[in-house]
Amino acid sequence: MGEMTFGRKYTLIFVGILALAGVIIGTVVFPFWNLIREEIYEDVIILSNNDGVCVADTADEIPKHIEDCTYGTGDAVTIKYGEGLAWATIVEP
Repeated sequence: MGEMTFGRKYTLIFVGILALAGVIIGTVVFPFWNLIREEIYEDVIILSNNDGVCVADTADEIPKHIEDCTYGTGDAVTIKYGEGLAWATIVEP
Protein backbone atom coordinates (compact mmCIF):
# COMPACT_ATOMS: atom_id res chain seq x y z
CA MET A 1 0.00 0.00 0.00
CA GLY A 2 1.40 3.36 -1.01
CA GLU A 3 1.22 6.65 0.78
CA MET A 4 -1.98 8.65 0.63
CA THR A 5 -2.02 11.75 -1.50
CA PHE A 6 -2.33 15.14 0.15
CA GLY A 7 -5.93 15.61 -1.10
CA ARG A 8 -7.08 12.14 -0.05
CA LYS A 9 -5.69 12.57 3.48
CA TYR A 10 -7.57 15.84 3.99
CA THR A 11 -10.74 14.39 2.48
CA LEU A 12 -10.67 11.58 5.05
CA ILE A 13 -10.05 14.07 7.86
CA PHE A 14 -12.95 16.24 6.64
CA VAL A 15 -15.33 13.25 6.44
CA GLY A 16 -14.25 12.17 9.94
CA ILE A 17 -14.93 15.64 11.35
CA LEU A 18 -18.38 15.70 9.69
CA ALA A 19 -19.22 12.29 11.16
CA LEU A 20 -18.08 13.37 14.61
CA ALA A 21 -20.10 16.59 14.37
CA GLY A 22 -23.17 14.56 13.34
CA VAL A 23 -22.79 12.27 16.35
CA ILE A 24 -22.38 15.23 18.73
CA ILE A 25 -25.40 17.07 17.31
CA GLY A 26 -27.47 13.88 17.32
CA THR A 27 -26.77 13.03 20.95
CA VAL A 28 -26.25 16.34 22.72
CA VAL A 29 -27.96 19.14 20.83
CA PHE A 30 -30.97 17.32 19.36
CA PRO A 31 -31.62 14.03 21.14
CA PHE A 32 -33.69 11.64 19.07
CA TRP A 33 -35.82 10.61 22.03
CA ASN A 34 -37.32 14.13 22.15
CA LEU A 35 -39.16 13.20 18.96
CA ILE A 36 -40.81 10.23 20.64
CA ARG A 37 -43.42 11.54 23.02
CA GLU A 38 -45.41 9.53 25.51
CA GLU A 39 -49.06 9.23 24.54
CA ILE A 40 -51.41 10.32 27.30
CA TYR A 41 -55.08 9.39 27.53
CA GLU A 42 -57.31 11.66 29.61
CA ASP A 43 -61.01 12.18 30.25
CA VAL A 44 -61.83 15.86 29.67
CA ILE A 45 -64.74 18.25 29.21
CA ILE A 46 -65.02 20.19 25.95
CA LEU A 47 -64.71 23.89 26.80
CA SER A 48 -65.68 25.22 23.37
CA ASN A 49 -66.35 24.20 19.77
CA ASN A 50 -65.50 26.81 17.18
CA ASP A 51 -66.43 25.57 13.69
CA GLY A 52 -65.27 22.01 14.36
CA VAL A 53 -62.19 22.84 16.44
CA CYS A 54 -62.77 21.98 20.10
CA VAL A 55 -60.69 23.11 23.04
CA ALA A 56 -60.25 21.10 26.23
CA ASP A 57 -58.20 21.74 29.35
CA THR A 58 -55.91 18.93 30.55
CA ALA A 59 -53.86 18.02 33.62
CA ASP A 60 -50.66 19.41 32.04
CA GLU A 61 -52.37 22.85 31.84
CA ILE A 62 -51.79 23.11 28.09
CA PRO A 63 -55.14 23.67 26.35
CA LYS A 64 -55.65 21.00 23.71
CA HIS A 65 -57.04 21.82 20.27
CA ILE A 66 -59.07 19.01 18.71
CA GLU A 67 -59.77 19.29 14.97
CA ASP A 68 -62.81 17.75 13.24
CA CYS A 69 -64.67 17.78 16.55
CA THR A 70 -68.40 17.07 16.53
CA TYR A 71 -68.95 17.43 20.27
CA GLY A 72 -70.46 20.44 21.99
CA THR A 73 -69.44 22.57 24.95
CA GLY A 74 -69.73 20.61 28.19
CA ASP A 75 -69.50 17.14 26.60
CA ALA A 76 -67.24 14.61 28.32
CA VAL A 77 -64.78 12.81 26.02
CA THR A 78 -61.55 10.83 26.21
CA ILE A 79 -58.64 12.33 24.31
CA LYS A 80 -55.16 11.18 23.35
CA TYR A 81 -52.23 13.61 23.08
CA GLY A 82 -48.46 13.67 23.07
CA GLU A 83 -46.76 14.89 26.21
CA GLY A 84 -46.26 18.66 26.02
CA LEU A 85 -48.21 19.13 22.79
CA ALA A 86 -51.16 21.46 22.24
CA TRP A 87 -53.19 19.21 19.93
CA ALA A 88 -55.15 16.08 20.64
CA THR A 89 -57.51 13.56 19.09
CA ILE A 90 -60.71 12.13 20.50
CA VAL A 91 -60.58 8.44 21.34
CA GLU A 92 -63.78 6.70 20.36
CA PRO A 93 -64.91 3.94 22.76
